[in-house]
Amino acid sequence: MVTDKDGYMHLIQYLTEHLGLFEGKEVVSVAGDTVMELFEELLSAQIIMLCGQNPSLTFAQRNTMIREIDAIVYDLEEILASVGKRNATPEQTLFITEFSGLIKNLFDQEIAKLVDASQ
Repeated sequence: MVTDKDGYMHLIQYLTEHLGLFEGKEVVSVAGDTVMELFEELLSAQIIMLCGQNPSLTFAQRNTMIREIDAIVYDLEEILASVGKRNATPEQTLFITEFSGLIKNLFDQEIAKLVDASQ
């Protein structure tokens, strides 16, 4: 659905260009969420929002989206392996929030194509 699209590859490239944001010493954050916990929470929230915004999605389409998010989380775990268990800093939290929103935008585009194709 999205992981095989150019837009996703561009987002992964965007993440790798900003890996410096995730390097350095661990900082204790107010929330206490690790980098990967934050990614997982925000991506889950985006999928819930997508499903709520698109009640006409079939069960199979929703399952496809969930499998895609699982694949995205796996990719993130691979890319951020050395820092995924560190607490997220405020700057990292902002980046992760932005990145999760960009992932949602990819899904929005694909869902719009599905809806157009079914009409």
